[in-house]
Order: sequence, then structure tokens, then C-alpha cells
Amino acid sequence: MTGGLSHANGVPQTAILFDFDGILVDTEWAIYEAWLETFRQHGQDLPLSLYTRCIGSDFDAWSPKLHLEDLTKLNFDWLEMDETRQIQIRTALSKEGPIEGVVEVLKYLENQGIPMAVVSSSSHSWVDGWLEKLDLAKFFDEVICKGDAPRIKPAPDLFLAAAEKLGVVPSECLVVEDSLNGLIAAKDAGMQVWVVPNRVTARLDFSQADAVLSGFAAMLERLRSN
Repeated sequence: MTGGLSHANGVPQTAILFDFDGILVDTEWAIYEAWLETFRQHGQDLPLSLYTRCIGSDFDAWSPKLHLEDLTKLNFDWLEMDETRQIQIRTALSKEGPIEGVVEVLKYLENQGIPMAVVSSSSHSWVDGWLEKLDLAKFFDEVICKGDAPRIKPAPDLFLAAAEKLGVVPSECLVVEDSLNGLIAAKDAGMQVWVVPNRVTARLDFSQADAVLSGFAAMLERLRSN
């Protein structure tokens, strides 16, 4: 059923798969700002409209490193620069909590007995660390990350692996995403998609989503109304 959840006795008969970066925690803005600073240090700009090509995927989709080298005609010591940027990102995110409304949604779904998983193109070390730090791991039956399937988003592999782990068919899954790469991956997996854009992805074209929601309060209201 487009834009909704199927029901039996008022309880959704499905699994819900959450992206991580930009959905459970607002990590993407700090990562973008760190990259923007790198570009500006070399006299270049990094528009959001360009940077969002790699959101939800990795640098195989589009690489800011290759782009900066193309713009400057220089080769960089990316190992050192990556370490510096990671320190900057972790410092910026040191007091970050779950995105507003996320915990309420997770508690509601837990009370409804709905299986949940995190499905992310990021590494387990990044995602698992955040889930433990913010006490969110307890809500999820599975965490599927880069390395758990042959390809990451925009390929459907991670979502299909999550459905298999949860023991549900893909068409019974609802995906909560914030990126175009994630939307493409979930749709190719045969799943419904609700998009909750953030300040990095707000201007992307999510017309192929089953719903585009203003935030998690709106998601909770929609879940309760089904």
C-alpha cells in the first residue's frame, strides 16, 4: 500500500529499516562542513548540490577528493588530511544526540513489536559506536553496514541483506531514508520508502518516495494513523 503500512488487528505487519547518518543522528552537516573547510583552504567551493552526490554512498558514487584534485591540479596527502578532518568531525559531533523525535518513534515501534534494523553504507565501527554511545542499539534487531553485502547504496544489496536477516520479504519492509542514493537502493530492493530530509539533503528530488516527511514527529503521527 503506497505511503502506508499494511495492518492486521491494527498492528503493522512489516519491518522498518532506518538509515543511520542524517536519520538517527545529524552527522552529515558536520561532515559536509569539514569537507567545505578543506576546499576553502585551497581556494575552492563545495556546493551542497555537488556534495550530495556521495551522501548515502561512498566516494565511488562521487569523490570530493578527486574533485578537489581536478580543481587544483594538485595531489594531496589524503591520509594525513583524512585524520585531521576526522578529528574536526568528531569534535563538532561530541555533544550530538539523536535527531529530535527519533527516540519517540523507536519506542513506539518497539511497543508495537515491529522488527527494526539499521542499514548504512558507513562502517560498523562508526555506526555501532554511535548506537552504543546514544543507547539506541537496544531498539534494533540487526545492524547492516558496509561489508555486510557485496555492494553499498545506491545498490540494493544492504537492504536485501537486512530483509533476509530479519526473515521478511523485501516488499514487507519500510525504509526511512534521507538521501537519494538510499532512496534508489531501497526502491531497487522493492521496498517502500519514507524520506525525512535534513539540512544537507533538503533540496534533493525525492519525488519517487512513498512519502516525504517534515520530521520524526510527522512520522510518528503517520504511524499512529495507520
